Formats: sequence, structure tokens, C-alpha cells
Amino acid sequence: MAGKVFFSVSMSLDGFIAPASLGELMGRQWMELQQWIFPQRHFRENLKLGEGGEEGRDNDIVRETFERTGASVMGKNMFDAGEKMWPEEAPFHTPVFVVTHEKRDPWERPGGTVFRFVNDGIESALDQAREAAGDRDVRIAGGGATILEYLNAGLVDEFSIALSPVLFGSGIRLFEDVDASRIALEQIRSEPSPRATHLTYAVHPR
Repeated sequence: MAGKVFFSVSMSLDGFIAPASLGELMGRQWMELQQWIFPQRHFRENLKLGEGGEEGRDNDIVRETFERTGASVMGKNMFDAGEKMWPEEAPFHTPVFVVTHEKRDPWERPGGTVFRFVNDGIESALDQAREAAGDRDVRIAGGGATILEYLNAGLVDEFSIALSPVLFGSGIRLFEDVDASRIALEQIRSEPSPRATHLTYAVHPR
């Protein structure tokens, strides 16, 4: 049986998931937004940041998200930013399907990540990701516009937000242009931790 389609993001209390400019990625606000994940043992091991790290519910959530993901889908902007910042062994370790108008041969990285570039729309990218994922889940990795496109198209089954105790004031809002008339949510769980509040919702047609 095919798995679910989901996304999982960190979000500020005022609704932002990224700074407005790609040049501000890895800046102060971005680091504050993601501060819950950086110390986690599984995150550090996955990115080869060294031994050690925190264990607990935050770490479990990072590990569970990684283990459920059989393939990922992302937009061209996220890929362009990541291509410059990811280590040689990209942190996905699965097939990744990049929605783009650019034609490009697959890009294989050490550790099992293979980026494939899809030129015929979000549904084609998702179909290919589902096939690659098998019975595991497909993660819509980002960025915000790509997540919203899948959500508005009714192609997302579930999503999780790590609500970080930080305010952005401006940037990319997750739900800026959401088609609320078509989307109903069911809260599955809410888990507070010392670093973030983890919210998970099932998505249903309204």
C-alpha cells in the first residue's frame, strides 16, 4: 500500500517558515527558527556534524520523520539554495524529485541521494516519488511555494509544524495564499518540548 504525502517544517509564532531572501538563509533569524533541531543527535549524525547530541522527544521526531520518508519532492528554489549549502553527502539518502523547467541529468550524491529533475508538473513529480518510495511516505520538502502548491491541489495527506518560540516579522508565510475553502484540518497530535511545540494535522477536502 502506498504511503502518505506529508510535509514537515519549522515555523515562527507569527507564521513564517523562511526569510524573504535566499541570501538570508543561515542568518540569525533562520538559526533561531531552527534552533530546536540543531542539537539533536539524529540530525547531527545525518549531517556528519560529529558525535553526541541531545536525545528525547525532539530527537525522536527528527528520526521518525527521516525513517518514514522514502522519497522527497522539492521546488527549484530550494534545490538551488541547497546545492550550495548541503554537504557532499546530501542529507536525504533517498531519491529527490525537483520540480523545475530546467532539463538536467540526474545528480547522484554519496550516501544514496539522487536528485531527478521533473519538467512536467507537480503531479508527475509526485507520481515518480510515490513509485520510488514504495510503501514509505513522500515528503514535500519545500520551499514554501511548492508546499502550498501541493496543499492547494489536494495532494497532501498530513503535515507537521515545529512551532519555534521566535518572531520573524516578515519573510515567507506558510499559508499566505492557501485555498482555505477547499481544505479542512484534523488535529492528530500536539506535543510540547522544551525547544518547540510539535503540531500534526491530517488534511481532508472541505
